[in-house]
Amino acid sequence: MGIYVNPGNDGFQESIRSGIYVDKTGLIACTNERICTKEKFICVSRPRRFGKSMALEMLAAYYSRGCDSRGLFSGLSIEHDSSYPEHLNKYDVIFLNMKQFLIEAKPGTVTDHLEQQVLEELYEDYGDFFKFPVSGMAEAFRKLYAKTGKKFIFLIDEWDCVVRERQESEKLQKQYLDFLRVLLKDQPYVALAYMTGILPVKKYGQHSALNMFWEYSMTGQDVFEEYTGFTESEVKGLCERFGMDFAETSNWYDGYMFRQFRHVYNPRSVVAAMKCHHFSNYWTSTETYEALKIYMDMDFDGLRSDIVYLLGGGRIRVNTLSFQNDMHTFRTKDDVLTLLIHLGYLGYDSETKEVFIPNKEIAGEFENAMSVGGWTRVMRILKASEKLLEDTLRCDEAAVARELDQAHTEAASILSYNDENSLTCAIGLAYYSARKDYRMIRELPTGRGFADIVFLPLPSCKKPALVIELKYGKSAETAIQQIKARHYTQALEGYSGEILLVGINYDKNHTEKPHTCVIERAVY
Repeated sequence: MGIYVNPGNDGFQESIRSGIYVDKTGLIACTNERICTKEKFICVSRPRRFGKSMALEMLAAYYSRGCDSRGLFSGLSIEHDSSYPEHLNKYDVIFLNMKQFLIEAKPGTVTDHLEQQVLEELYEDYGDFFKFPVSGMAEAFRKLYAKTGKKFIFLIDEWDCVVRERQESEKLQKQYLDFLRVLLKDQPYVALAYMTGILPVKKYGQHSALNMFWEYSMTGQDVFEEYTGFTESEVKGLCERFGMDFAETSNWYDGYMFRQFRHVYNPRSVVAAMKCHHFSNYWTSTETYEALKIYMDMDFDGLRSDIVYLLGGGRIRVNTLSFQNDMHTFRTKDDVLTLLIHLGYLGYDSETKEVFIPNKEIAGEFENAMSVGGWTRVMRILKASEKLLEDTLRCDEAAVARELDQAHTEAASILSYNDENSLTCAIGLAYYSARKDYRMIRELPTGRGFADIVFLPLPSCKKPALVIELKYGKSAETAIQQIKARHYTQALEGYSGEILLVGINYDKNHTEKPHTCVIERAVY
């Protein structure tokens, strides 16, 4: 057992011995299907702290020759798959953490340092097969294959760290990509290559060195959806086990979605919340908000208003195809938004091709980034939202109308405000503080239409639910009538208690008092 050659199963052993372990061994069945096929090159990209390294340690434990991992996988889901015994501990595995080599190597010598370290271990195991020195890893593996017929499995963690952390050095990036291409592409000794990182691989400038990889990213995980984060059923099981409320867990950490699995949770945050028995910003606390602010402040036409629109609970259609898969080549605001998808700051609905802020934890990170300058008007709206909620709960219609007028004045220079959809986002922004105690639902299906905004109190909150209907150029009374006529309150399945019906109208022709409000109490 070595560091890079057949690293063994210690890493996976630590995972399953931890206080919380969620069985993701079904991933192995997916990789088994691709061994020695044209689909054997896999690049899975996810945000940081989404379990990428743990997945590689699991694969290393399963495939590595020289150790017996049967006991570790006993009782786990992969044990019941027909491919399980065929590949268990049958391959020589090469495990490379690129971040380690980048940190250790002298400037400009990352690949040289990597080859030196791996070849030293390879000579220890297979020195008898090398009568003469080899020029590098690719030649060494080719000779071994020619003499023994052995195929290797390559597991590469943080594959993109050279590109992310050495953005200024195109020479180093090209050298690195050429190294990976020579090592892996069209080589007979490769049984499987599984790479993980934050970014996809296919468009680094004009250089397409790694075009043999099948990519699975946050814009489309395909068969790997279930293994991207925690699924809804897995989180429900954890909440039952640790006595945590599922609705509040969802409000904090749900929001990533794919075609089949529409509710995917941030695994780092869920685990931390269960262990600490407390909801907080666990994932975002592992990196400064300055990283997000850099991209939020980029000077692309419409980007700032789009971010404010998203913070108000809106969705924006995005073209993800123009993104060059790096962190500095931005031609449009869509490129910036696509990067934020890959970084985990935005959710993406591949069916509608829309982005959105996924959950309360991430919304808080946007708020933090805005608070340090350049977003003064937005911050005034957010700070005033506490008072707006208080006056709404007191049914002070006049005060609510005045505060919405003020919020409109602040938002008018950022958001367009000329239709009901824009009004909905502006109102969602004005009621921002309500998300501390409520789950905000935009366009809640009611069976007879959609309620514009519903604030459903979380179990720990003793406040009434809010059903808000918005009108543009009509009347607040009309909004209340629609709530009643279409029985919007009946859509609050499972909720019993007080509900406030809030009708809001915006009239752009009434310059002094553009907003009117009517609030009625109801009990269900």
